[in-house]
Amino acid sequence: MNTSHYLNEIKARLATSSIVATIDIVTEELGEDKGYFRARMNLTNGDFLEVSEYFVLQNNQPITLEYRYQWMDGKQQKLIKRWDNAEHYPDLKNFPHHIHVDLDSQVIPGYPLSIIDLLMLIEELIGIEET
Repeated sequence: MNTSHYLNEIKARLATSSIVATIDIVTEELGEDKGYFRARMNLTNGDFLEVSEYFVLQNNQPITLEYRYQWMDGKQQKLIKRWDNAEHYPDLKNFPHHIHVDLDSQVIPGYPLSIIDLLMLIEELIGIEET
């Protein structure tokens, strides 16, 4: 796998997701062994999702080094969840991975994930809401 292949995999997954209504790719940068991707999406349930991920290739596998994924209501006024690995909650389990829930001040332990992992998670959560 190379960086271009991984980036194409992300874009294909976003384009075929059952929950993504529109996609605006803000930035995509590729190097030989690293890349950055940022996009904003309107979801089919009316919510808004912004993703940004910096990744590297190690042993031909993409590894997400830095990420920030923010899921909000459609007016972008209410946070639903934000996943990131900024190093500002050192006392949480799984540091630096954490999730902001509802209010920016409510923070719980997180886990490493990629844009593709996130999309599968949100598809599942929205699917539960719709049933």
